[in-house]
Amino acid sequence: MTSTDPSDRYQGKLCSADDAISRIRSGKRVFIGSACGEPIHLVNALVKQARRFSDLEIVRLMSSDRSPLSLIATESQEHNLNVRVIYQGSATSSWLASNKRYIAPMNLFSVPRLFKERHLALHAALIQVSPPDPFGWMSLGVSVDVTLAAAQSADLVIAQVNPRMPRTLGQGFIHLDDVDVFVEHEEDVLCIENIPEFESALTIGRLVGNLVDDGSTIQMGLGNTPQGIMMALSEKNDLGVHSQFMINCMMDLVKKGVITNRRKGLNNGKLVASAAIGTRALYQFINDNPAIEFYPSDYTNNPSIISQHNRMVAINVAMAMDLTGQVAAEVMPQNHYSGVTGLLDFGRGASRSPGGKSIILIPSTRNKGKDSRILSEMESGSVVVPRSDVSYVVSEFGAVNLFGKNLQERAMAMISLAHPDFRDELLQAAKDQGLMGKKRTLNEFVNGIYPAKMEETRTYGTERVTFRAAKPVDDRRIQEHFYNLAPEDIQSRFFHEKTCFLRDDMEGMFQIDYVKDMTVVAVTGEFGFGKVIGMGVYLLEPSRNMAEIAFSVAREWQQKGIAGVIIEKLIEAARENGIAGFIAYTSMTNKGMINLFKKIPYKTKTSVEDDMLVLTARFDSPI
Repeated sequence: MTSTDPSDRYQGKLCSADDAISRIRSGKRVFIGSACGEPIHLVNALVKQARRFSDLEIVRLMSSDRSPLSLIATESQEHNLNVRVIYQGSATSSWLASNKRYIAPMNLFSVPRLFKERHLALHAALIQVSPPDPFGWMSLGVSVDVTLAAAQSADLVIAQVNPRMPRTLGQGFIHLDDVDVFVEHEEDVLCIENIPEFESALTIGRLVGNLVDDGSTIQMGLGNTPQGIMMALSEKNDLGVHSQFMINCMMDLVKKGVITNRRKGLNNGKLVASAAIGTRALYQFINDNPAIEFYPSDYTNNPSIISQHNRMVAINVAMAMDLTGQVAAEVMPQNHYSGVTGLLDFGRGASRSPGGKSIILIPSTRNKGKDSRILSEMESGSVVVPRSDVSYVVSEFGAVNLFGKNLQERAMAMISLAHPDFRDELLQAAKDQGLMGKKRTLNEFVNGIYPAKMEETRTYGTERVTFRAAKPVDDRRIQEHFYNLAPEDIQSRFFHEKTCFLRDDMEGMFQIDYVKDMTVVAVTGEFGFGKVIGMGVYLLEPSRNMAEIAFSVAREWQQKGIAGVIIEKLIEAARENGIAGFIAYTSMTNKGMINLFKKIPYKTKTSVEDDMLVLTARFDSPI
């Protein structure tokens, strides 16, 4: 008669790791718990017995390079063990590249169905759990993702019971009656203590922060730089989390009161993830925390679920991108993990969310600056995210929105994100591929470094206006700005009637080096589709080290201080670049320019040349 006491039934299933592994037969398929949930004690026992097996197939989702299986799963052991890697990434790491025949490309939310419907029958599953509670329930802890589905589907379930495994709430529980064998072994759960930052992390983080609104629900991929993201989001309010992974910076933002999960629209009040990868402090934080719930990957990574969140923002890192926007994704050096990525799942889900965004981060170079991550072309086998699914892209040299852009606009946008050392060759490659007209040039912009810190958003009534340096991708909207100006404003700006604003005539306003010449624009509307409602330009006269300035503001935005903000930013940039002061040539009746000079904190000299009013202000002459 079967005991009704859960503890009795549990004790009856206990054995050693060696005895548990001895129940596995050759020719079978064995799932190994993923990422930091990998049951290392069981894996060591499996590795120790490896030579007694023949054709044992190991199914893995995400694994540490330090795992014993990563070391033994080599060509010489192929007749004993081979590894099926469920993976959606770019097979460029040394092991993946040499063993790519074993890769099974899949999106993560589909993997549980693969197991449950026995399309890929699992004969055994090695998992790691917390000790059973008085009712016989155990938590999968830091790795619910596809591990729950594997445990529910396998013929033989072997569980390593580890008291150091945190008990996470949500839908990551398994009952002792659904486990065949228990192996008790206490050891540290795999963790990542110190993740190095990209050199460009803080700059990229600042630009990302500009794209995330209060009340957004965020997802962060493993490649993200924690400190950069922390600083970017630390001033936000009421953020939520729905993510494949919970990582340390999320815990830090919860402690700061930035992440409250109040405005998610789905699972309000709960931080939702399917796995955790981080430090011991993170694992302590999630243990029995009622504000955190872990769900399987067919829930967390389901685009239809993701899209139900308010202002869903997916933030992921690309290994490389090409000029048309295709994305390659792979393990980054600081991850220590490789495997399936949720980039495509979350990108598509976020794009369908009300007010949602999918943001791809790409540090511009690799190999200590020797190679560009932005490529002219990409091999088809490297592509994880097709160009049609890519919208927001951020490097340390700026942020762009590729949504709705043609191939020429995309190529110009991607070149603007590349390191200046590689822009010339990328431009030539774009021309050779027919992505850009043969006459298109970058002029001084080739060496320009986009001043990300200049970006600022202010609110005017119900409208938000972003002030920033102009980019090459602004060419069309700058043309539209001038076409929309009132005739008298055109006269004030150009000193003569003008009805045609050809790109060649405007080129100097967006082909800039951000030092000798600078254009600051004021933009309203959706990022990447905004309307230029004001702009200011300075152009250096080297002989005097003075910069000539000019302004234009749309009629409906005049008298609201737009030009005042623009000149503040031009002054800040000019002073940083060692420019001595500003000169404006204008008409005697241009009260707007005259009043603008009166408001700056420098003494203004006035003179007349050829019926033109000349206003001069030097930065070494404060009022």
